[in-house]
This record gives sequence, structure tokens and C-alpha cells, in this order.
Amino acid sequence: MIPDKRRIKLRFEQAAATYEQQATAQARVANRLLNLLAETASGFKPADVLEIGCCTGLLTEKTLSRFPGIDHFTLCDLVAAFEQRVCRRIGTHVEKITFLAGDVETLPLPDHYDLVISSSTLHWVHDLPGLCAKLHHHLYPEGVFAFSLYGKENLREIREVAGVGLNYRSLAQLQTVVGERFVILAAEEARETMWYPSPIAVLQHLRATGVNSIGQQVWTRRQVADFVVRYQERFAGEQGVRLTYHPMFIVARPR
Repeated sequence: MIPDKRRIKLRFEQAAATYEQQATAQARVANRLLNLLAETASGFKPADVLEIGCCTGLLTEKTLSRFPGIDHFTLCDLVAAFEQRVCRRIGTHVEKITFLAGDVETLPLPDHYDLVISSSTLHWVHDLPGLCAKLHHHLYPEGVFAFSLYGKENLREIREVAGVGLNYRSLAQLQTVVGERFVILAAEEARETMWYPSPIAVLQHLRATGVNSIGQQVWTRRQVADFVVRYQERFAGEQGVRLTYHPMFIVARPR
């Protein structure tokens, strides 16, 4: 399935007020990404940074804290309204921020960067090889491209029951794409099982984090009821019903 970016924008706009409360997996992914960057590029001190898919500023705040020497931080997101949320969140750092509202695949980037960073976003892009080429052009030779996205097992329960999902890559496929333009310093993947009290709670979680944009149609009551029955039958356990996240991480330098 090719992501519908108009739907993605709408769903994340609708989830703005609930995203951080529900995005516990995404928060852990952002932490691991920054830790992997620190482990891989010891002593790295970026001054000019681009973040792709900043959302409400979860990774933005963590990156500013981890790298206090940042002079200028460019944020890019499909949702223009996230600018105000991020600026409120980061407080006195707001003077360092330039916000680009739109699609990073088509927006002209105004600068070159020491660090391009993105968490839980790049699985939505249409042309990852093309974006890698674009970012390669905008990274300084000693810069770093660090990102996380999701792999083939991500939300597999939804795919099995509802038949909808993105065309995720494997880690090997991702390394092949990125390796055309970058020297890969680190690549890893993980799987995390989240538990919810019911299939309806799973759907509410997906809606609250904007991830329900993977579907193209509004379900009828009958479709929802059928989903609940089949999800409960297949994925129930002692802790409720499960949902799988499959984050993958890359840290790389330009060739």
C-alpha cells in the first residue's frame, strides 16, 4: 500500500492532543535512536540539525538536551500546527528553530546539516532511495544521518485481521537502500509487544497516535465487530490482546 499523505496529515492533526499520552513505543524508539547515535559517533557535536517528522517535539526536545551545542534546528513536518506545540515544549530553545511545513520529499531544504535525524517517520515516504539522495546532498561530508522506522513485523496483527498495512522493508533491504549513498555505522532492529485490554483499545491507540492513517476507508459497525471477534480469537493472552512494534535503526555517514 502506498501511503496517502493527505490522510496521514489529517490523522496526525486529529491525534495531536493524544499523541504523547499513547506514543510510549515511539518514545522508547526515540531514546534508543539517540543512544545508538551516541554509541556510534562518540564525540559528535552537531551545530546545524534537520529533523524529519517532528510531530509534537518528542525527539526534538531529547535531541536538544543531548546536544546542547546545537545552533540551528530545522524541523519538518506535514502538519503545520505542530510548530506551536513544539515551540511551547522546547521553551527557551525556540530561537534556534526553523519550521518547514510540508513533505520533505518535495520541499526545498534551505541549508546543509551536520545531523539529519528522524524517528518513527520514514516508513511513510514514497521514494526512500530518492530521499536518501536528497539528504546526502544536504549533509556535510562529516555529517550523520540517524533514523528509525518500522519493519515487516510492525502491526502484523492488524495486517492479519484487517488486511491493511504498509509495504515495510526488512533490515537487509533498508541497509541496501541506504548503503547506496551512505556508509552504515550501525544497523539494528527490535521487536516490542504491547498489551491492551481489548481490540477496541488497540484501535483507540492507533487512532490516538495517528497510525490509523494506514487504512483507506471508514469501517462500518459490522466491520468493527468482526475485527474485534477475530482479533480476540487470534491475539488474546493473559495480559489482554497484543500488538507488535518492529523498529529498525540506522546511523550512517555520507560516502
